[in-house]
Amino acid sequence: MSDKAKQATISLGELEVDGFQMPDGSYRMSQAQATQAIEEPPVYALRFLGAKGAKALLGEGYTDYKPESVEVEATNQSRGQTRINALPLEVVSAYWLYRAFRGNRQAMLLCMALLSENLERRFDAAFGIERTESERNQRLAQRNQQLDRDLKQLGEAYAEPDQLKEHVAYLENQIRQMGGEPWQLPAPEDGDE
Repeated sequence: MSDKAKQATISLGELEVDGFQMPDGSYRMSQAQATQAIEEPPVYALRFLGAKGAKALLGEGYTDYKPESVEVEATNQSRGQTRINALPLEVVSAYWLYRAFRGNRQAMLLCMALLSENLERRFDAAFGIERTESERNQRLAQRNQQLDRDLKQLGEAYAEPDQLKEHVAYLENQIRQMGGEPWQLPAPEDGDE
């Protein structure tokens, strides 16, 4: 038995990442791939690992985790020793969920698509439906594309109230420049009570 991690390409819809199987059979992703998948620099994962959000998502037993440096078995395509900063899948999942919560659109897309696929796999099992990995990846890619379109429309819907706020602020400023107070009732005129 080798003391090095094995490497394989994992498809997540249209996204492909390198996955690693440790000598004990557990799985890891590299820190770099975990961040690239959601279009962030690797330092974001390191910051997450020391943040309160990581502790909240990973439970009380979680202590500041440092990525383990893991040697990967050489493949036909690579020369020399390859090492990665490895993160357990539950840490990668928590990181993506945390970043989605913090507004990372790519992380949100990935989390929603993977959650939907996981539920669908369980329903498929319960109803005896069998799908190939290729079919699952195609469905995941379609789900991701649809969600991306939906989020763009949602973003546009939220842009309208922002434009209205800007317009109101502009009008308030104009009233102040004319010597008025925008939200103050007018002073009563003579004879009014």
